[in-house]
Amino acid sequence: MKTCFFIGHRDAPEELRPLLSEAVERHIKLYCVAEFIVGHYGRFDAMAASAVRAAKEQYPGISLVMLLPYYPFPYETDGFDATFYPPDMESVPKPFAIVRANEYMIRTADYLICYDRGQIGKTRDFVEQARQRERKGLIHIENLAEKA
Repeated sequence: MKTCFFIGHRDAPEELRPLLSEAVERHIKLYCVAEFIVGHYGRFDAMAASAVRAAKEQYPGISLVMLLPYYPFPYETDGFDATFYPPDMESVPKPFAIVRANEYMIRTADYLICYDRGQIGKTRDFVEQARQRERKGLIHIENLAEKA
């Protein structure tokens, strides 16, 4: 099963919403992605989850999975088909858990839909890690900042 992970700035603009919807549909149709994995921090994650939920109406075979950086997880999971807690996270200190969970997804996902404006910060760092994998043919990246 092909997987797609989302990563982007927590303050992403609302104008991305239609681009996210188009990207999700493109990944379903062109790349046969069946599982979309998203965090739950900030506007980008919320819009990404919303785009996948909307796509599920037309493509009921896809699933929306919430990435959990902490356990036990105190998060509301309504609207998600499943949760995913990466392996070997139990010993990761809480301040580093989100970074480690995102790094795991970048190492294991087939596709990345991101919103990276190139600003200094974690989003840029994660996308650069993904670009290194993309050069090896291990992941395909679509950066919505290049289309916005």
